[in-house]
Amino acid sequence: MTHITSFANPRMAQAFVDYMASQNIHLRIQPSSEQQQQFELWLDDEQHLSQVRHELDVFLQDPNHPRYLAASWQTGNTDAQFQYRNYLTLRYLKEQSGPLTIAIILLSVVVYLWVVMTDAREVLRYLAWPIGDQQTELWRWFSPAIVHFSISHIGFNLALWWFLAGQVERKLGSGKLFTILLVSALFSNWGQSLFSENNFGGLSGVVYALVSYVWLTGERRPELGIGVPRGLMIFSIVWLFFGYFDILGMHIANAAHTSGLIIGLLMGVWDNRHSFKHQSSK
Repeated sequence: MTHITSFANPRMAQAFVDYMASQNIHLRIQPSSEQQQQFELWLDDEQHLSQVRHELDVFLQDPNHPRYLAASWQTGNTDAQFQYRNYLTLRYLKEQSGPLTIAIILLSVVVYLWVVMTDAREVLRYLAWPIGDQQTELWRWFSPAIVHFSISHIGFNLALWWFLAGQVERKLGSGKLFTILLVSALFSNWGQSLFSENNFGGLSGVVYALVSYVWLTGERRPELGIGVPRGLMIFSIVWLFFGYFDILGMHIANAAHTSGLIIGLLMGVWDNRHSFKHQSSK
């Protein structure tokens, strides 16, 4: 047997297998580990290898094309079984993240406990965006991102951080996540400081950067196995819209959200620039 490729998404793997079956070429799906985080495709008959690789290149450019759905309806194997596991465990949460993802979660929780035990103004004395002679205190350019003011504030931000940052760290590495974190924290904090001086905090600017970055990367390079559900993308835009029109009756860091969304999109365009060139050359 010849290994063809691996997918993080079992549905995507099955779609390609079904399409190749419609071309009378048999592929096998095998989980790469007990955790089934990757699904490997194997070819039995090597005489079809060049055709399979060509079809794979075409598939990865547009895996949602109707011809693949039609193939699944026509030749899909109802006997295909994927063993889905219990996701509500600490082991799974750890597996789906990385050291930097977990470190930011723990650091944010520690700072939040500091806020609860003292006062938000006390914490901001040391971690707020720099003003005046604080410009040389370099940590202040980034530290507002780990300051949260309520349980709902930190809970919402950390849930999305874990989901998005975990994908980036596992698939693209801790270095890439660290770069996105620093750039988006700096840019979104700066954007919010234009409207709130140094009276703000939260990881939402970074989260919005991850939303746009992961979404664009998933669209341009689906083989990486990262992406944002369409519903989450719609929710993020609607939340941003509501915030600007004060529909929610809450203090929302609209400038940080917008700045994060923009810088994440720009980083995504830069990191995926070769995929745009490849498409335009066709």
